[in-house]
Amino acid sequence: MENIIPIKGAVTYKITLDPTVWIFDDRRLDLKTYFTEKNEHESEDLKYLLAMGKHWSREIMEGATFPPTLKTERKFDRQGMKTGTFGIEIKYFLKNAGVQDDATRVVFECKDGSEHSFSLEEANTLIFKFSQDGKPLTEDGPVHLLLGDGSNVDHPIKNISAIRVE
Repeated sequence: MENIIPIKGAVTYKITLDPTVWIFDDRRLDLKTYFTEKNEHESEDLKYLLAMGKHWSREIMEGATFPPTLKTERKFDRQGMKTGTFGIEIKYFLKNAGVQDDATRVVFECKDGSEHSFSLEEANTLIFKFSQDGKPLTEDGPVHLLLGDGSNVDHPIKNISAIRVE
């Protein structure tokens, strides 16, 4: 249970996070390249519209396609998963928890009793690092908290035990 991180406070749904399964999540970020390559952030709506436009155009030109088979479905890079350093943006979890309209701050509680507070806007840019060189963060984890700009990559906030929305 020490790897489970609850989201509590001013949220519609009190949920728990299990970082051990995020390695299979398509939203994971490769932290070895994330802060060094230029990130072009597109809005989720724009990404959706572009993808739907491509899909619509393809269906008009080629006709409907059948569901994927074992030959066409996406393959995982197993070696990359065994050696990679990965993270995931926190905004997805805050959205799923349903942050209430009157909430303004997100507080990250640590095992040593310390707390780190961020505005709701800042919190939506934060990243949970959950893997280092293919291994889970067991000693000072289960996650490390990174700022969205990568300024604390060398000194992340460690030992996160809970997220409290206020």
